Amino acid sequence: MEGSGAARVSSRRRSDKPYKGIRMRKWGKWVAEIREPNKRSRIWLGSYSTAVAAARAYDTAVYYLRGPTAKLNFPDQITAVGGGLKDLSAASIRKKAAEVGARVDALQSNAFAAAANPQSLKPSWFQEEIDLNKQPEPETEPEDSGLDYSS
Repeated sequence: MEGSGAARVSSRRRSDKPYKGIRMRKWGKWVAEIREPNKRSRIWLGSYSTAVAAARAYDTAVYYLRGPTAKLNFPDQITAVGGGLKDLSAASIRKKAAEVGARVDALQSNAFAAAANPQSLKPSWFQEEIDLNKQPEPETEPEDSGLDYSS
């Protein structure tokens, strides 16, 4: 009986944490952190609106800490990390991971906004610009309307 309880707990945890190195806060934000090798301390990688952004931040950090043999959430997207860090301090890893996570977060937020509002997909040069400082002009009616506004 004990084994089935443990299986239930582990399966619940897997659904709560869809990716390695991240967790969800009570209020819905996703956070990422990683342990430094051979230390008890952790590197805080940031707070994100999506699980994917937090997981990509974790992937960036684990790649810099453990190299190409690291177990990643998105191994096919590691090329986005590009160029190696010369300084492997916790601060530089945190900075690089936060940059990647923020970029993914912004892209995903824009994708959700675009799905909700297809008009936002049009390029800015195609959209009509509205001058908010200009007074609106009254609409003109055809001259044969038969209405006399002179009084």
